[in-house]
Amino acid sequence: MKLTFLFHPVKNLKDSIEFYRDTLGFEESWREGEHTAALKLPGSDVQLMLEDEDENDGLPAGGIFLVESVDQYYAENNGKLVFIKEPIDIPPGRYAIYQDNSGNPIRILDFSKDK
Repeated sequence: MKLTFLFHPVKNLKDSIEFYRDTLGFEESWREGEHTAALKLPGSDVQLMLEDEDENDGLPAGGIFLVESVDQYYAENNGKLVFIKEPIDIPPGRYAIYQDNSGNPIRILDFSKDK
């Protein structure tokens, strides 16, 4: 697993992009519709992913980790880990969420549609 994004639910995507871009100097990387955007963290390969709270599952901020295959990871770990979102399709590939032993969400994704 490789940390790829820091996920932050936000109240207003437009205002948040302006804050991180114009105040903190981050560069916008991409947008998915009107509800999700990513910004490059200076000096890091990790990106900050912002998403409107209304589009989020009500889960707190946290990391999103890249895995080779979400479906394979799920098959190998379902039963050992508590998955709160089973694998689903997202624009670049597949995505799922499980919890650590303290209830914190751990988000995983793959870029299988890019292959």
